[in-house]
Amino acid sequence: MMIIRLAATFLTLSLALPGHAFETQARAAYVYDVTTDTVLMDKQADVPLPPASMSKLMTLNMLFEALRDGRVEMDTRFGVSTNAREMGGSTMFLNERDRPTVEQLIQGIIVMSGNDACVVVAEGLAGSELSFAQLMTERARDLGMTQSTFANASGWPHPDHRMSARDLGILATRLITEFPDYYGYFAQKEFAFDNRAPDNRFNRNPLLGMGIGADGLKTGHTQEAGYGLVGSASQGDRRIVFVISGLDSQRARADEAERLVSWAFRQFVQKTLLEEGERVTTADIWLGDRARVDLVAGRDVSLLVPAMEQDGIAAEARYVTPLQAPIANGEEVGTLVISMDGLPDRKIPLVAAEAVGEGGIVPRMKLAATTLMGMAVDRARGGAEAAIE
Repeated sequence: MMIIRLAATFLTLSLALPGHAFETQARAAYVYDVTTDTVLMDKQADVPLPPASMSKLMTLNMLFEALRDGRVEMDTRFGVSTNAREMGGSTMFLNERDRPTVEQLIQGIIVMSGNDACVVVAEGLAGSELSFAQLMTERARDLGMTQSTFANASGWPHPDHRMSARDLGILATRLITEFPDYYGYFAQKEFAFDNRAPDNRFNRNPLLGMGIGADGLKTGHTQEAGYGLVGSASQGDRRIVFVISGLDSQRARADEAERLVSWAFRQFVQKTLLEEGERVTTADIWLGDRARVDLVAGRDVSLLVPAMEQDGIAAEARYVTPLQAPIANGEEVGTLVISMDGLPDRKIPLVAAEAVGEGGIVPRMKLAATTLMGMAVDRARGGAEAAIE
């Protein structure tokens, strides 16, 4: 009887451990390096909290999906209901006589944080804001945003309106990667619909124009939520997304966001650990037309490491051994788990470097006999060692 065990092949990698943790005053925080798929910081990132206007990003996602699907165009005009016109807080100052275009509504939501614009979009796409909020919640689940529930389209305070920092990070990353044609609006600094609202025409994102690569996404503030920001910045070949919430002032939000961006880019550097197809280890084959096969990285492995330290990280190849023939060329047969202190494990697929067919009857009999003999020797050795003890 063949005994199946989990292989544990350790590799010594001459790379660095993560740098010192970032201490933040935010109630919740999340930092994600988009380029290397690395979570750099996670503070209460899975706790559902009131997101305030940061949840407008989900309203924009629904609108961007409608644009992509052809259900609306940028010049499509939406009507304005009394419900929309009566919205308080930040608005575009819309009224029932207005027929704003989709493009104007996008700018009104991003730059002016227009609560009325969000209601217009919700009613225009789903008939009512309540129906739209239900669709938002369902879509969030589809996108892996498990800690998000929506009661409205604007982020207006409601006990059932909640998002986690991680969900906001997932959403921001999606807007950047899935909708590049529309993402540029998040860097727009000024907009006023029909020259209205002279005091509400400037983008509240405090990082825009600082020269640190910031180009989005959305601020938020209510008394319950405190001051928050979903941001993104790119420098060189790297892009980060970050979320902070629960700060006590606009100034604290701006200072914390700037410090966070500086830390993420200056504390870490990007290094290529493995290239796709590079050999990691060799695995035994059971009853195949060859005895062993190389396992290689299924994709490029690029990691962030601290700029000032050069120690080591641990990598473990996990696969069931021996592998059972037949095996296709490029078939995923295991996982390379890369462990770094303070950061989540990275898992990279291990694939067969070449195809392995089933062995003929004679090789299969010889291999079986050899394996059984080896098992008998191991048992005998174990019994002898027990007797010595």
